Amino acid sequence: MLKRTFFFTLISFVLASFAAAHHGWRWTTGNNIELTGIIVELKLGNPHGELTVKSEDDIWTVEVGQPYRNDRAGLMPGDLAKDVEVKIEGEPSADIEQKLMKAERIWIDGVLYDLYPNRD
Repeated sequence: MLKRTFFFTLISFVLASFAAAHHGWRWTTGNNIELTGIIVELKLGNPHGELTVKSEDDIWTVEVGQPYRNDRAGLMPGDLAKDVEVKIEGEPSADIEQKLMKAERIWIDGVLYDLYPNRD
């Protein structure tokens, strides 16, 4: 019984470590880039939303805020939708080949939605 408890505790710790590494900022470069494109797919909700954005040359996955963060930034239901053109500023994955970034700011029709107003 002790071995089983230890095993499940170890597995839980490893899985929690992966989740924390992904959902923090450690996987990003620490430097911002801008991406402009069209939303072709989206999934909003917890633990964070995800947009698939087609730029001129590439398809990117963009993590956006949790629902409360999007609301606080002023995003209304339907603002993030398929076929909407967006400009996004955020931090890309340290592995640029992943085409993955975490959004800090989003512009739709020239309106700024600042998801992380205290980040530079």
